[in-house]
Amino acid sequence: MHLEEVNSTNSYAIELLSKNKPSEGTVISARKQTQGRGQIGSGWESEAGKNLTVSLILYPTFLPIKQQFLLNQAISLGVFDFVSRFIEAEVKIKWPNDIMVGNKKIAGTLIQNILSSNNFQTSIVGIGVNVNQTFFKSDAPNPTSIKAETKNEHDLKDLIDFLCIDLEKRYLQLRAENSWIIQKEYLSNLHQYQEEAIYQRTDNDAIFSGKIVGVHESGKLIIDHTKGQSLFSMKEVKFL
Repeated sequence: MHLEEVNSTNSYAIELLSKNKPSEGTVISARKQTQGRGQIGSGWESEAGKNLTVSLILYPTFLPIKQQFLLNQAISLGVFDFVSRFIEAEVKIKWPNDIMVGNKKIAGTLIQNILSSNNFQTSIVGIGVNVNQTFFKSDAPNPTSIKAETKNEHDLKDLIDFLCIDLEKRYLQLRAENSWIIQKEYLSNLHQYQEEAIYQRTDNDAIFSGKIVGVHESGKLIIDHTKGQSLFSMKEVKFL
């Protein structure tokens, strides 16, 4: 389903679900988003007709709520696989779900879950990939795009097909209970994994040196540092 303009594809998907139950894997794409969203209220800049802005409707009812971060990892790997098709430079996943080329952000996801009892009911997976945009107006740190990295223009319709293929592969791995593959590959492609780096706590602005050693099943980032080991939720720690 392709739309010319929408406030956000995730919001459109939520409205669609309020009226009926689309088939699993329904894809909603838009040429222009007027209110594109990132994690926890962050905006997502996307020039009309230049990038992929899509949402998928999934029904991962097989997944217990306590394992919901596995879906995040599977989707992140799908987008990672897609970007890696076109980029020769090193591509990494920056926890929890940004896709980076070096220190530049090229893609991100926003997953909104509807839960029932102890299982998922519905997941709306919003994905933004910078494709043909080369100038960014916002103050987002270090954005880049496939065109900026390769100097080549790409047809968005063709790219949606490739993105769906890569996402389906990872989602089927998850559904086949091959979560160990997803967890292993997520960590092996994680930005700054097992590397000494500088971070900042957001609760007290303390700056510290540490090493990412894993991700808890809850999705919290595990960092070793001189005072021990700490777990951080989204927005509790900054990468410096």
